[in-house]
Amino acid sequence: MELNQKKVLVVGLGRTGVAAASFLKKRGALVTVTDSAAEQDLAEYSQQAHQLGIKTELGHHRAETFNSSDLIVLSPGVPHTIRPITKANENGIRIMGEIEIASRFIREPIIAVTGTNGKTTTTSLLGEMLKKSGLKVFVGGNIGKPLIDYPDEKEKAQIIVAEVSSFQLDTIDTFRPKIAILLNIAEDHLDRYPDYRAYYRSKFRIFENQDANDTAILNGSDPHIRSSARKIKSRKLFFSERLKKEEGAIITDDKIVLHIKNNKFTEENFQVSRNTTCESLSIDRRDLRIPGKHNSENVAAASIAALVAGGTPQGVQSALINFRGISHRLEYIETINAVRYYNDSKATNTAAVIRALECFNDSVILILGGRNKGGNFHALAEAVRSHVTQIIALGEAKNDILSSLGAIVSIKTAATMEDAVFKAAQKAVPGDVVLLSPACASFDMYRDYAHRGTVFTEAVKKLKKKSA
Repeated sequence: MELNQKKVLVVGLGRTGVAAASFLKKRGALVTVTDSAAEQDLAEYSQQAHQLGIKTELGHHRAETFNSSDLIVLSPGVPHTIRPITKANENGIRIMGEIEIASRFIREPIIAVTGTNGKTTTTSLLGEMLKKSGLKVFVGGNIGKPLIDYPDEKEKAQIIVAEVSSFQLDTIDTFRPKIAILLNIAEDHLDRYPDYRAYYRSKFRIFENQDANDTAILNGSDPHIRSSARKIKSRKLFFSERLKKEEGAIITDDKIVLHIKNNKFTEENFQVSRNTTCESLSIDRRDLRIPGKHNSENVAAASIAALVAGGTPQGVQSALINFRGISHRLEYIETINAVRYYNDSKATNTAAVIRALECFNDSVILILGGRNKGGNFHALAEAVRSHVTQIIALGEAKNDILSSLGAIVSIKTAATMEDAVFKAAQKAVPGDVVLLSPACASFDMYRDYAHRGTVFTEAVKKLKKKSA
C-alpha cells in the first residue's frame, strides 16, 4: 500500500489516533489529525502528536480538510456515519479503519476476537495460552497496544491475537483473520447503529473475507448465530453447544470438553515449529478462577483457538491455572462486614449485567446506571427479580431505570459513586453482594469504564477504612 506523499487525515485523536498518525508519517504520508474535542480535553494525545511533528485540527472538523485528503483513517471510536465522513465518501475519497491499514502491513497470522461481551477476557486468556505453549505472541487491537503498532515492533511474533470491535469491523475491506472468534451478540451500541440488525451485521463482518483455509469459532448455543453461520466459507467450530458431528466444545455443569478432529498444526499455516495433533481436552470448571457460565464460554472459545493455532494442551491448562480475570470485569474488591464487593464496570449493556447476576447465589445490591446506549432496561426484569434486593441508580439513566424496574425492586438514587457505595452498604446484610454492573456507558460522569471502576474501588476502600 503506497503512502508516500499521500495526504492522509486521521479522524480521532486518542491512543489509536496517535499510533496511526505515527505509523503513516513513518511511511512518508502527509498526516493531519482531527478531533471534535477541544485541545484541553486531549492534552496528553495532543502533546504526543506535536512531539511527532503531526499537524492537528482540534475542536471542530473542517470540511475542506476531509475533502482534500487522499485517504481518511478512522479511529475505533469515531462513527463512520458522521457528516464529514459520508460527504467525503460521496466524493470518492478512500476511507479505512486502523485495523484495515494495519492488516495490510502484517504477514503473521491474525486471530481476531469479537462479541458483545467477553472480548477482552478471551483475547487476554488466549494470548496467555499461546505464550504458555512456548509461542511468541502479540496481543492488542482494541485492548493494550493498537494493532497498527505491530508492524514497527522490533521483535516479531509468530501469532497476532487482536480484540476487534464492531466499530473497527465497520471499516474493513480486506481484513482477513486466520482464526475469527464470535463470542456472542446482544443488544448494544444502539445509540450508534440504527437498529440491532445493523449491529449484528457489523459483528459478522469478521468472517466475510475468510475462505476454506481459515477457521471460524462461534457460539453454538445462539440459534441466530447458527443460522447466519451457514454463509461462512471457513471451517466452523462451535462452543457452548455443538451437534453430534460438529467440532468444538460443549459445556456441562462441571466440565468443558473440547473435540477437534484431524487437527494438524503446520509451520506453513501458523509459523509454528511443531507438528502436533490434539483431538480432545477436558477442563474442570471447578478449577477456573473466573466465575460464571459466560466465562466458561470465553474459556471454551479461547481453548479451541489456542489448539487450532498450535498451542498445546499443557499450555492451555497452565494459563487457566494462573488466569484471574481482567480488571473491571467481575473483579472481586473487598469483603466488609461479611458483604462482598465486586467491580463489573465494563458491563456496559444489559446482557452483560444479566450474565454477572447469574454468577451469584446470594442476594445482590446492584449499582446500575450511567449514559444509556439505547438499551432496554426492561430486559433486566427477570434477572433482577431472581437476584437483586436493591438497586442503586445513578447517572443520566437513573430515571429510565426507575420507570423500567421500579415496580419489581426497591430503587434508590445516588448523586455520586461514593454516595452509591454508601447507600449500598447501608442496605447490605452479611452474606450479600454489592455489585457495580452499570449496563450503561460511563461518559456522563467518568472518562471511561476503567475510571468509573477505579472510583468505585476507591469508594469501597474508603468504606473499609471507616469500618475498621
